[in-house]
Amino acid sequence: MPKTDTHKPAAPPSAEERGRTALAVGVVEKIAGMAAREVSGIHALGSGLSRTFGAMRDRVPGGKSSVGRGIKAEVGEKQTAIDIALIVEYGVVIPKLAAEVRANIIAAVERMTGLEVVEVNIAVNDVHLPDEPDADEEEESMAGSGQRPRVQ
Repeated sequence: MPKTDTHKPAAPPSAEERGRTALAVGVVEKIAGMAAREVSGIHALGSGLSRTFGAMRDRVPGGKSSVGRGIKAEVGEKQTAIDIALIVEYGVVIPKLAAEVRANIIAAVERMTGLEVVEVNIAVNDVHLPDEPDADEEEESMAGSGQRPRVQ
């Protein structure tokens, strides 16, 4: 009886086995920031202090606005964890908004990066009232009126 060769040639390694992909923390933070902004009911990301510093940084010639402002991420080889600070619009149901933000961030980050999102922690730092000016608007009105801040 003739022998049959049962040994199959080895398949070439897949593309994933031929190198590594490293994602910077800023990449995950930007994706999460964009995904959070897509949810209706969010007034701004970040705390009041981070928004104030960010507004000043945005005004510096050559400065770039930070889409990831108010977001901190930890990025491993296969997983990521995200913390986000929000200011919500008055009248929104905060637990429902938080669930929508969390789901949108998880979907966007996992789809775009391939990382597993193990947690998204949300801190609601303030509620924006309809008649309240933004921190950016307050700075502009003071600069335009020639007044200087009362407190330095």
